[in-house]
Amino acid sequence: MLRHVTSTTVDPAVLVGLDEPDDAAVYRLTDDIAIVQTVDFFTPIVDDPFDWGRIAAANALSDVYAMGGRPVTALNLVGWPRELDFGLLGRVLDGGSAVCSEAEVNIVGGHSIDDPEPKYGLAVTGLIHPDHIVSKATGAVGCDLVLTKPLGMGIISSGIKEGKTSPETAARAIEIMTTLNRTASEAMIEVGAAAATDITGFGLLGHLLQMLDGRVSAQLSAGPIPVLPEAYDLVASGVLPGGSRRNREADEPFVDSRGLSDEVLAVLFDAQTSGGLLMAIAADRTEVLMDALGDRGVAEAAVIGSLVEGNGRIEVAP
Repeated sequence: MLRHVTSTTVDPAVLVGLDEPDDAAVYRLTDDIAIVQTVDFFTPIVDDPFDWGRIAAANALSDVYAMGGRPVTALNLVGWPRELDFGLLGRVLDGGSAVCSEAEVNIVGGHSIDDPEPKYGLAVTGLIHPDHIVSKATGAVGCDLVLTKPLGMGIISSGIKEGKTSPETAARAIEIMTTLNRTASEAMIEVGAAAATDITGFGLLGHLLQMLDGRVSAQLSAGPIPVLPEAYDLVASGVLPGGSRRNREADEPFVDSRGLSDEVLAVLFDAQTSGGLLMAIAADRTEVLMDALGDRGVAEAAVIGSLVEGNGRIEVAP
């Protein structure tokens, strides 16, 4: 999603559009049914084409889950150089298809273009009840913040490209990025989260700032935030994606970091791919949510902070 957008919405059936941008658009069809629409694609972030396809598909589906919706159909989006082996493209598409099958999402078409740089992703349509949309900017003072996946995927992916990430951490990162946010979303819907978003290109702090929307502030504790530890070592060795650098440049003025190390801050600003859900939940429902997540196997979910009175700033303590 772009940071700055211009609205052309004129139809009252558009429940979520560019007037108040969210993780996905929502259009009402009937009193009981609305469609959720989103699109996402990117260049290879891992070496194996099948894994790239899996990651890209899980990432594209995530926005629907973040809204509380159920994805049902998808269209493949492909950019591919003519001189590159089309057998590799077949593996990418197989990877995307495998994740969509797991999610019970039907791939019903797509579009491809000749492109000097390979790209793959999905345009996704989901379903949701118009009264049950989970917005990212409806959290209130007193809500706890829960994150469902570890951070560090952008740094680790860059380390893979540079040959610096260990095979064990690379495999774990791929496992995390190909894990659907489906079960986390089901827990969120069951318990009744006040707000949610998924953590992708703007990093944890960038997406949290969008949730705050200048209405409230947040207090985080860095210690409980789940992270793949090798990300810190990679940052110390000089590995840092350009997107993560840009996130820090854009958002650090709104963050009070209390002297955290550069390695910790780099991870908090790190541009994620197919990250977890960040949920705001009423404090008296936090334990119920954590139990629901645990029952569904979302084992690394953690309470990382809370929403407090303020005007859109984040305070991060060790």
